[in-house]
Amino acid sequence: QVQLVESGGGLVQAGGSLRLACAASGRTFSGVAMGWFRQAPGKEREFVARISWSDSTYYADSVKGRFTIPRDNAKNAVYLQMNSLKPEDTAVYYCSSQDYWGQGTQVTVSS
Repeated sequence: QVQLVESGGGLVQAGGSLRLACAASGRTFSGVAMGWFRQAPGKEREFVARISWSDSTYYADSVKGRFTIPRDNAKNAVYLQMNSLKPEDTAVYYCSSQDYWGQGTQVTVSS
């Protein structure tokens, strides 16, 4: 059974940093595109960042320069390093790859 499990969310002050982790199990995701999405209360889920099969990275304009998406193939994991956090980054963050989604982890940024 394939699972993606996010961790690392929490409460942080504006300007702070958090590192989210997405651990995959059930199959290898090495060489497969993986991404992060987020959903704020009352809003639709939106794209945040993506790492391609060749490790090219893509970011939403709203997070470019502040977030990075490294991966560790040995651990079958992908991360979301979030720096200079803003209150508008508050959301549930989801990891996704192909048709698989994690359960989400809450990130709250206080002003």
